Amino acid sequence: MTFHRYVALGDSFTEGVGDPDPSRPNGLRGWADRVAEVLATQTDDFGYANLAIRGRKLAPIVAEQVDAAIALEPDLITVHGGGNDVLRPRVDIDALAATYDAAVARLVATGARVVMFTVYDPGAGGIYGPMRGRMAIFNEWVREIADRHDVTLVDMWRMREVEITAAMDTDRMHLNSFGHTYIARAVLDAIGVTHTIPPVELEPLPVLRRRETWAANAQWTREFLVPWVHRRITGRSSGDTVSAKHPALSRVQLQVR
Repeated sequence: MTFHRYVALGDSFTEGVGDPDPSRPNGLRGWADRVAEVLATQTDDFGYANLAIRGRKLAPIVAEQVDAAIALEPDLITVHGGGNDVLRPRVDIDALAATYDAAVARLVATGARVVMFTVYDPGAGGIYGPMRGRMAIFNEWVREIADRHDVTLVDMWRMREVEITAAMDTDRMHLNSFGHTYIARAVLDAIGVTHTIPPVELEPLPVLRRRETWAANAQWTREFLVPWVHRRITGRSSGDTVSAKHPALSRVQLQVR
């Protein structure tokens, strides 16, 4: 498969949070950049836009990014949304799915190849354990939407060959560079694009003693959980002062590794 205009829509997952690169816009690389780097080697007229902004819930993604994406006339679109909604204390998942379905229908109507994602399985423990059920329900809606519109689905919920905690950044909310590389491979494989990104091999995380676990959890609570809760309480978002990395189609900084 050869693509000429790729547009990525979404939130922090697609912006690339957790995969720092000071040389790039917003200081991030991420899986979408990695996919674009591979696609850019296959044609001389390739353009890439990334409209994703961290912290965005699904409604703002649809309102701010869908029309902008369609205007760029892409032949490949990736879209990820809903994860930030599902993490809120209250969410109407059926209404969320209806919004997502309508947005995907519009993207598919452009004739572009569209790729969607489920959210990953957090397991029964940890901070996301209590939300695992609603995440699973949301994923079933995503699969139904993908089936209805015949779009490509990257099903992260079923990715069991990688230890999730080892693929997560220190904030326990976003992928690290290994996780972003893994998703880039998954996307390229799903759309049938040959690539040379090597398989991700992660070392198992060390087993911490009880006191070390308490210390690590306390540090994480201070540095990440408390600021996250404060933003929820005050109605602010981590993306309030952030702009899209690539708001228009642009050439790609080649750095395939």
